[in-house]
Amino acid sequence: MKILGISGSPVPNSNTDRLVLQVLRSSSLDFEFIKLSNVHVRPCLACKSCVEDNTCKVSDDFPEIAQKMREVQAVVIGGYTPYRMLDAYTKAFLERLWSMRHNHSLNEKKYVISIISGLYKEVRDAALNAIAIELQMERMHHVAEFGIQGNVPCLTCGYGDDCKNSGIPHIFTNKIKASPNHCVDVEEQQVWEEASKTGQLLGQFLKGETNFIPCIKPD
Repeated sequence: MKILGISGSPVPNSNTDRLVLQVLRSSSLDFEFIKLSNVHVRPCLACKSCVEDNTCKVSDDFPEIAQKMREVQAVVIGGYTPYRMLDAYTKAFLERLWSMRHNHSLNEKKYVISIISGLYKEVRDAALNAIAIELQMERMHHVAEFGIQGNVPCLTCGYGDDCKNSGIPHIFTNKIKASPNHCVDVEEQQVWEEASKTGQLLGQFLKGETNFIPCIKPD
Protein backbone atom coordinates (compact mmCIF):
# COMPACT_ATOMS: atom_id res chain seq x y z
CA MET A 1 0.00 0.00 0.00
CA LYS A 2 1.38 3.39 -0.98
CA ILE A 3 -1.62 5.71 -0.52
CA LEU A 4 -4.35 5.97 2.12
CA GLY A 5 -7.78 7.58 1.71
CA ILE A 6 -9.68 9.04 4.69
CA SER A 7 -13.28 10.28 4.50
CA GLY A 8 -15.00 12.10 7.34
CA SER A 9 -18.38 12.14 5.62
CA PRO A 10 -20.89 9.81 7.34
CA VAL A 11 -23.26 9.89 4.34
CA PRO A 12 -23.24 6.46 2.65
CA ASN A 13 -21.41 6.61 -0.68
CA SER A 14 -21.18 10.39 -0.37
CA ASN A 15 -19.75 12.84 -2.87
CA THR A 16 -16.73 13.11 -0.55
CA ASP A 17 -16.26 9.33 -0.48
CA ARG A 18 -16.46 9.07 -4.24
CA LEU A 19 -13.97 11.85 -4.95
CA VAL A 20 -11.48 10.48 -2.41
CA LEU A 21 -11.80 7.06 -4.06
CA GLN A 22 -11.44 8.59 -7.53
CA VAL A 23 -8.15 10.22 -6.55
CA LEU A 24 -6.92 6.91 -5.09
CA ARG A 25 -7.88 4.95 -8.21
CA SER A 26 -6.47 7.58 -10.57
CA SER A 27 -3.09 7.24 -8.86
CA SER A 28 -2.82 3.58 -9.99
CA LEU A 29 -1.13 2.90 -6.64
CA ASP A 30 -2.05 0.28 -4.05
CA PHE A 31 -4.48 1.96 -1.64
CA GLU A 32 -6.82 1.56 1.29
CA PHE A 33 -9.95 3.64 1.98
CA ILE A 34 -11.17 4.35 5.52
CA LYS A 35 -14.57 5.90 6.27
CA LEU A 36 -14.27 7.45 9.72
CA SER A 37 -17.94 6.91 10.57
CA ASN A 38 -17.29 3.16 10.32
CA VAL A 39 -14.47 3.22 12.89
CA HIS A 40 -14.01 4.78 16.32
CA VAL A 41 -11.69 7.79 16.52
CA ARG A 42 -12.17 10.08 19.51
CA PRO A 43 -10.90 13.66 19.68
CA CYS A 44 -7.46 14.17 21.23
CA LEU A 45 -7.64 13.93 25.04
CA ALA A 46 -4.52 16.10 25.49
CA CYS A 47 -3.04 13.51 27.84
CA LYS A 48 0.46 13.85 26.30
CA SER A 49 1.08 10.14 26.78
CA CYS A 50 2.39 10.00 23.21
CA VAL A 51 5.30 12.39 23.67
CA GLU A 52 7.99 9.76 24.32
CA ASP A 53 7.25 7.35 21.48
CA ASN A 54 4.74 9.07 19.14
CA THR A 55 2.20 6.36 19.94
CA CYS A 56 -1.29 7.44 21.01
CA LYS A 57 -2.42 5.56 24.12
CA VAL A 58 -6.16 6.23 23.72
CA SER A 59 -7.99 2.93 23.33
CA ASP A 60 -9.82 3.29 20.02
CA ASP A 61 -9.10 2.74 16.31
CA PHE A 62 -6.69 5.63 15.76
CA PRO A 63 -3.47 3.78 16.66
CA GLU A 64 -4.22 1.25 13.90
CA ILE A 65 -4.85 4.08 11.43
CA ALA A 66 -1.65 5.79 12.59
CA GLN A 67 0.28 2.63 11.76
CA LYS A 68 -1.19 2.68 8.27
CA MET A 69 -0.17 6.35 8.00
CA ARG A 70 3.40 5.37 8.83
CA GLU A 71 3.43 2.82 6.00
CA VAL A 72 2.14 4.99 3.15
CA GLN A 73 3.75 7.68 1.03
CA ALA A 74 0.60 9.74 0.47
CA VAL A 75 -2.80 10.46 2.02
CA VAL A 76 -6.08 11.82 0.64
CA ILE A 77 -8.21 13.45 3.35
CA GLY A 78 -11.87 14.30 2.66
CA GLY A 79 -14.45 15.98 4.87
CA TYR A 80 -17.64 18.04 4.69
CA THR A 81 -19.06 21.17 6.32
CA PRO A 82 -22.21 20.73 8.45
CA TYR A 83 -23.19 23.88 10.37
CA ARG A 84 -20.68 25.90 8.30
CA MET A 85 -17.66 24.25 9.87
CA LEU A 86 -15.41 21.23 9.41
CA ASP A 87 -17.17 18.02 10.41
CA ALA A 88 -16.42 16.33 13.75
CA TYR A 89 -15.08 13.08 12.27
CA THR A 90 -12.42 14.81 10.18
CA LYS A 91 -11.52 17.25 12.94
CA ALA A 92 -11.08 14.46 15.49
CA PHE A 93 -8.79 12.61 13.08
CA LEU A 94 -6.70 15.73 12.47
CA GLU A 95 -6.43 16.41 16.21
CA ARG A 96 -5.09 12.91 16.80
CA LEU A 97 -2.25 13.47 14.33
CA TRP A 98 -0.53 15.44 17.11
CA SER A 99 0.58 12.13 18.55
CA MET A 100 2.58 11.52 15.38
CA ARG A 101 3.93 15.06 15.13
CA HIS A 102 5.40 15.69 18.58
CA ASN A 103 9.22 15.57 18.55
CA HIS A 104 9.72 13.39 15.48
CA SER A 105 7.27 14.63 12.79
CA LEU A 106 6.42 11.15 11.52
CA ASN A 107 4.25 12.53 8.71
CA GLU A 108 6.90 14.94 7.46
CA LYS A 109 7.34 14.93 3.66
CA LYS A 110 4.36 12.65 3.07
CA TYR A 111 2.20 13.86 0.18
CA VAL A 112 -1.40 14.82 0.87
CA ILE A 113 -4.49 15.97 -1.04
CA SER A 114 -7.43 17.55 0.81
CA ILE A 115 -11.10 17.54 -0.20
CA ILE A 116 -14.12 19.33 1.28
CA SER A 117 -17.81 19.17 0.37
CA GLY A 118 -20.25 21.90 1.32
CA LEU A 119 -23.07 24.15 0.20
CA TYR A 120 -21.18 27.45 0.20
CA LYS A 121 -17.81 28.24 -1.35
CA GLU A 122 -16.69 30.52 1.48
CA VAL A 123 -17.39 27.77 4.01
CA ARG A 124 -15.56 25.17 1.91
CA ASP A 125 -12.60 27.53 1.59
CA ALA A 126 -12.48 28.12 5.35
CA ALA A 127 -12.51 24.37 6.05
CA LEU A 128 -9.81 23.73 3.44
CA ASN A 129 -7.69 26.47 5.00
CA ALA A 130 -8.08 24.91 8.45
CA ILE A 131 -6.91 21.57 7.06
CA ALA A 132 -4.02 23.26 5.22
CA ILE A 133 -2.77 24.82 8.45
CA GLU A 134 -2.83 21.43 10.20
CA LEU A 135 -0.98 19.79 7.30
CA GLN A 136 1.62 22.55 7.41
CA MET A 137 2.13 21.82 11.11
CA GLU A 138 2.63 18.16 10.19
CA ARG A 139 5.30 19.28 7.68
CA MET A 140 3.48 17.35 4.98
CA HIS A 141 3.73 18.23 1.28
CA HIS A 142 0.24 19.57 0.52
CA VAL A 143 -0.21 18.77 -3.16
CA ALA A 144 -3.73 20.10 -3.84
CA GLU A 145 -7.11 20.92 -2.33
CA PHE A 146 -10.57 20.51 -3.88
CA GLY A 147 -14.02 21.82 -3.01
CA ILE A 148 -17.19 19.89 -3.91
CA GLN A 149 -20.58 21.57 -4.25
CA GLY A 150 -22.66 19.86 -1.55
CA ASN A 151 -26.36 19.09 -1.23
CA VAL A 152 -28.79 20.15 1.48
CA PRO A 153 -30.03 17.04 3.36
CA CYS A 154 -33.57 18.42 3.33
CA LEU A 155 -33.87 17.22 -0.26
CA THR A 156 -33.84 13.60 0.89
CA CYS A 157 -34.85 13.57 4.58
CA GLY A 158 -38.54 12.95 3.82
CA TYR A 159 -39.86 16.15 5.41
CA GLY A 160 -38.16 18.84 3.34
CA ASP A 161 -41.41 20.22 1.90
CA ASP A 162 -43.20 20.75 5.22
CA CYS A 163 -40.51 21.31 7.87
CA LYS A 164 -40.34 24.94 9.00
CA ASN A 165 -36.58 24.54 9.36
CA SER A 166 -36.09 23.22 5.84
CA GLY A 167 -33.08 24.60 4.02
CA ILE A 168 -34.66 24.15 0.61
CA PRO A 169 -36.20 27.68 0.37
CA HIS A 170 -32.85 29.19 1.36
CA ILE A 171 -30.79 27.23 -1.16
CA PHE A 172 -33.00 27.35 -4.24
CA THR A 173 -34.30 30.59 -5.70
CA ASN A 174 -37.44 28.98 -7.12
CA LYS A 175 -39.97 26.99 -5.14
CA ILE A 176 -39.24 23.30 -5.63
CA LYS A 177 -40.30 20.03 -4.07
CA ALA A 178 -37.86 17.93 -2.11
CA SER A 179 -36.33 15.30 -4.37
CA PRO A 180 -32.97 13.57 -4.84
CA ASN A 181 -33.26 14.70 -8.46
CA HIS A 182 -32.07 18.13 -7.30
CA CYS A 183 -28.90 16.71 -5.74
CA VAL A 184 -25.69 17.35 -7.69
CA ASP A 185 -23.32 14.41 -8.02
CA VAL A 186 -19.61 15.06 -7.77
CA GLU A 187 -19.11 13.23 -11.07
CA GLU A 188 -21.02 16.08 -12.77
CA GLN A 189 -18.77 18.76 -11.32
CA GLN A 190 -15.54 20.14 -12.79
CA VAL A 191 -13.70 19.08 -9.64
CA TRP A 192 -14.06 15.43 -10.70
CA GLU A 193 -11.74 15.86 -13.68
CA GLU A 194 -9.35 18.15 -11.81
CA ALA A 195 -8.96 15.75 -8.88
CA SER A 196 -8.60 12.79 -11.23
CA LYS A 197 -5.71 14.49 -13.03
CA THR A 198 -4.04 15.34 -9.72
CA GLY A 199 -4.39 11.76 -8.51
CA GLN A 200 -2.81 10.54 -11.73
CA LEU A 201 0.05 13.03 -11.37
CA LEU A 202 0.64 11.99 -7.76
CA GLY A 203 0.85 8.36 -8.80
CA GLN A 204 3.28 9.16 -11.59
CA PHE A 205 5.43 11.16 -9.18
CA LEU A 206 5.57 8.42 -6.55
CA LYS A 207 6.42 5.85 -9.22
CA GLY A 208 9.27 8.04 -10.45
CA GLU A 209 7.67 8.72 -13.83
CA THR A 210 7.81 12.52 -13.34
CA ASN A 211 9.81 14.80 -11.08
CA PHE A 212 7.12 17.49 -10.78
CA ILE A 213 4.49 17.73 -8.07
CA PRO A 214 2.65 20.95 -7.03
CA CYS A 215 2.55 22.29 -3.49
CA ILE A 216 0.06 24.55 -1.68
CA LYS A 217 1.45 27.24 0.59
CA PRO A 218 -1.30 28.42 3.03
CA ASP A 219 -1.45 32.14 3.78
